[in-house]
Amino acid sequence: MRTKFLKKAAKSLDGLDMLVQDLLTLSQIETGDIKMKFENIDLNALCTEVVDQFEEKAEKKDIRLKLKAHHKIEVFADWQRITQVVTNLVSNAINYTPEGGEVTITFDLGKKNVTTYITDTGEGIPPQHISRIFERFYRVDKSRSREKGGTGLGLAIVKHILEGHKSKAEVQSTVGKGSVFSFKLPRTRLYHSESEAL
Repeated sequence: MRTKFLKKAAKSLDGLDMLVQDLLTLSQIETGDIKMKFENIDLNALCTEVVDQFEEKAEKKDIRLKLKAHHKIEVFADWQRITQVVTNLVSNAINYTPEGGEVTITFDLGKKNVTTYITDTGEGIPPQHISRIFERFYRVDKSRSREKGGTGLGLAIVKHILEGHKSKAEVQSTVGKGSVFSFKLPRTRLYHSESEAL
C-alpha cells in the first residue's frame, strides 16, 4: 500500500512540475523574456530527435511513428523552440491516437517555406472546438483529458512560439479519422541558392 501511495504521489508531483514548467515557459514567451535564437537548422534532424524520443511511448501503444524524409531540410528558426513545437504536437498525436494507429511527420518544400505536417489517425476534433484548442487549459473532452495527462498548455505554447517565428499552426481534422497539424518556416537563403543551382 505504501509503495502504491508513493507512486501516485510521485506521479502527481511530476504532473505539477510539468504544469509549472509550461506556465513558466508561456509566461516568459509572452513577456518577451525568452528571446528566439534564429539560425540555420536542419529540420529533418530536429524531427528525427523528437521521433527517437517518442519511439518507446509509441511502441507501447502499438502506434507506428514515422518520419518521411531522408535528407537535410534547412530552415531559419530557433532549434530549441521548434523542438518544443514538434514535441508537443507529436505527444498530442500519440495521446489521442488509439492502439494500432499511426502518427506521421512529413514535409512540403516550397520555394520560400517548408511546411511540416504531423498527421495522426486519432479521435479527431469536432469543428466547433478547432478555433479554441490553442487557448490555455482548453479541453475538447474534459472527462477524458485527465486520463491523457498533459498540462493543457501544450498547444498554447505551440501558438506563441510559432507567432515568434511569424508563423501559425494550421489544423485540419475529421472526427473519428484523425487530425493534421501543420506549420511553415522559412527556408534559408543558402538552401535557396543550392536548390536553384540544382
